Amino acid sequence: MTVKKQGPEELLGLDKFTVDEEEPHIVIDKKICATCKEKPCLVICPAVLYTLKDGEINFDYAGCLECGTCRVMCTKKGITKWTYPRGTFGVTFRYG
Repeated sequence: MTVKKQGPEELLGLDKFTVDEEEPHIVIDKKICATCKEKPCLVICPAVLYTLKDGEINFDYAGCLECGTCRVMCTKKGITKWTYPRGTFGVTFRYG
């Protein structure tokens, strides 16, 4: 029997996200992020929520796995708010 290895996109598709549209649990300051040369957030986020478009960092908290890696790795303090989502919001893991 062969087990098919699933990639991150397939595994993330198994999780359930309840997005708090009124109060984001992570907020970034794009001006601070613009001063960062390394931009570790682009490669360390397991959900690939940080993107670079026209030289500007963009972030979508809706698919956040709440791991905190971005907060730990941000050397410029560009993440101005990082908390867990309010009760009943956030990610519900359904696999693993």
